Amino acid sequence: MLRLGSVLESWRPKAGPGGDPLAAARSVWPELVGADVARAAQPVAIERDALVILTTSASWSHQLAFLEPEIVRGLASLPETAALKRLRFRVGKLRRSAPTAAASAAQARRTRAAASTETPAQTLDEALARLRRSVERGRAAHRAGGGGFCAVCEAPIAAGTPRCTPCRDEVERLRRFACERLLFEAPWLPPSDVLTLVAGLTPEEYDAVRRRLLRSWWDEMWRAGKLFRLRQPIDRFRLRKLASSFVLLETRIDPNRLEMDSAVRKNALGELFDFVREIETLG
Repeated sequence: MLRLGSVLESWRPKAGPGGDPLAAARSVWPELVGADVARAAQPVAIERDALVILTTSASWSHQLAFLEPEIVRGLASLPETAALKRLRFRVGKLRRSAPTAAASAAQARRTRAAASTETPAQTLDEALARLRRSVERGRAAHRAGGGGFCAVCEAPIAAGTPRCTPCRDEVERLRRFACERLLFEAPWLPPSDVLTLVAGLTPEEYDAVRRRLLRSWWDEMWRAGKLFRLRQPIDRFRLRKLASSFVLLETRIDPNRLEMDSAVRKNALGELFDFVREIETLG
């Protein structure tokens, strides 16, 4: 039998796939920025891709803003916080939970151990200088161990890998977006032209994007048809463009040869043909 207090005293939150990003950021924050900074700045929330840091003064916010790239790179090492791209700073009173007796004793032991090696920083500049030295020591150790750094954000990565996972995913996302936009705006372009215009796009990626767009466009038009029959508002301009792009991308026919009531168009739109023709005639 173990006392609950002793179990809780030894427990620390650990990062793991699928965990809460804010909890993960809080768990590594003292180790990431150092005890001096952690006493004056704490993660309190996540807003989209930003980690919100509450600081005790505007001076802390201002100085930590200069270290934002290094802190974000440190957060990128955890799966839960890899999506965080920036920091936001707010000034306020840090809220600290009241420690239990066991936790207070453990904290006292840690404080005495830390005091034996390094005294607490006396000024803001001293605390930030310690953080910078800690960051540089970590990067030097990573480099000495054969590791590399991302060519885009300089986050630590394994040797032989040009980019970290978040940067690689962002490049792929932008490539898919460029392909999707081309297929929507110019669906008559042959695949070879799209592959030429979108740098790094492979035939397999093109086919995957094309199939996904055709499915999503069909679903959007089908839902709009349901709303139209219920006399609900719909975006007729977008739907007309969507129907045109769908037919051209599905059939690969020359747009100059495509007629409004052609058999090719009827076959491509199927059950949606009457709905599309109706919204086209309404103007």
